[in-house]
Amino acid sequence: MNQFGFNFDNTYEKLPNHFYHKSGATHVDFPAVVAFNEKLAEHLGLNAEALQSDDGKKIFAGNEMPEGASGISQAYAGHQFGNLSMLGDGRAVLIGEQIAPDGDRYDIQLKGSGRTMFSRSGDGRAPIAPMLREYIISEAMHALDIPTTRSLAVLTTGEGVTREDTLPGGILTRVAESHLRVGTFEYAVRAEGEDNAKILADYAISRHYPELEPLPAEEKYLQFLNHVIDRQAALISKWMLVGFIHGVMNSDNMTISGETIDYGPCAFMDDYDPATVFSSIDINGRYAYQNQPGIGQWNLARFAETLLTLFSDDKDTAVSKAQDALSRFGKLYESHWLSGMREKLGIIEVSSDDEALITELLDMMAEAGSDYTQTFRLMSLGKVEETSVAETDGFKQWNEKWQQKLETQSSSVEDAYELMKSVNPAVIPRNHLVEKALNEAMHYGDYSHFTDLNAVLSRPFDDSHDAVYKNPPEETEVVHQTFCGT
Repeated sequence: MNQFGFNFDNTYEKLPNHFYHKSGATHVDFPAVVAFNEKLAEHLGLNAEALQSDDGKKIFAGNEMPEGASGISQAYAGHQFGNLSMLGDGRAVLIGEQIAPDGDRYDIQLKGSGRTMFSRSGDGRAPIAPMLREYIISEAMHALDIPTTRSLAVLTTGEGVTREDTLPGGILTRVAESHLRVGTFEYAVRAEGEDNAKILADYAISRHYPELEPLPAEEKYLQFLNHVIDRQAALISKWMLVGFIHGVMNSDNMTISGETIDYGPCAFMDDYDPATVFSSIDINGRYAYQNQPGIGQWNLARFAETLLTLFSDDKDTAVSKAQDALSRFGKLYESHWLSGMREKLGIIEVSSDDEALITELLDMMAEAGSDYTQTFRLMSLGKVEETSVAETDGFKQWNEKWQQKLETQSSSVEDAYELMKSVNPAVIPRNHLVEKALNEAMHYGDYSHFTDLNAVLSRPFDDSHDAVYKNPPEETEVVHQTFCGT
């Protein structure tokens, strides 16, 4: 093991070489680390002190590769807004698979590190702002206990990146259980032939679902599909429960591990509106908040298509098995979402009228334009009268039904409120606060708000934070669009 603590075991390179291309990062002359995740480094078994030295900076810049590193860009495809494209890591290099002290395996990737063979006409670089956005949002998601890729470091390159304007460049060091995507399987089958589905499926099973390896072949691959469906149903329900909108749910942005990946034009809702869209490129609302479960199932159908030959030699039988598996998604998602909504309202004992009660509240919140996060947090604190939804017609009757439900449970009302406080965050990455942090860093080199915001978001259920982090934006602060940064 080297001075930095890297303990690489790079299994992806054992796959056929059409799944990746050997790549190195493009050298930068003036790198500077502006964010470093010491707790994550320690979890990975890395030497945080060494990584914050000048030699560590060279690694985050891609100027030097640590001992045992690899340096590959992965090939993948993806349905982007419904249309299939051949893609790949056009601005990212996977430097290795780190084996952490607990035995878990993590990809470590440099994002924004320069051109690769998949860059097409792109420069392979990234402006600093979207790299900082990914750091903020991914670490906030982790604090909310939502499966996600993580951010180890952000570095400025000291070089300009040309988009509409010339912007400061940045590189993110991203950590993931793997970067295997639905789009990786689409590439394997569409570009390299159906035989590659088995090679990639066996690798993914070994890495993420080893308990399936002893099963007979046809059962093993069908259960592989079912496991990915299970994880994605749970993941998307968690997004919906906190008001998170991914923004670009293309099939290349859906992982086999069930982690949230690629924080481009993502955002958290302020006012509750199921039709909310933030992404500047989603002009038809394909990836609106309310559409995320359906898009998740659509992406999983594309995944199932790549595995059909592994389910049965008979095409009709294979299709039938895939359809049966996919038909589970809706009920799985609803079960996860309903369970989560019960917790948000302190409902511990299940009854048949719970869903109607929840739907009634959400309808009133939409009518009132209630802030999604603040409404549930105030309810958790017994301050429902301070919410805007309390002013809607019918709320008094609804509140009486809700209070009666809490009072007739076998557990105490106090227990119900404690449950609510444990799942309804006091703070989220408010869009206007994120934009402020990014603008100050990008235009003025001031990272103080970025640092403060990350510290606050690491304790999302703490009510002691300053009101500026808890309150919805003023009318003049509302962010209506977010941007990819590619």
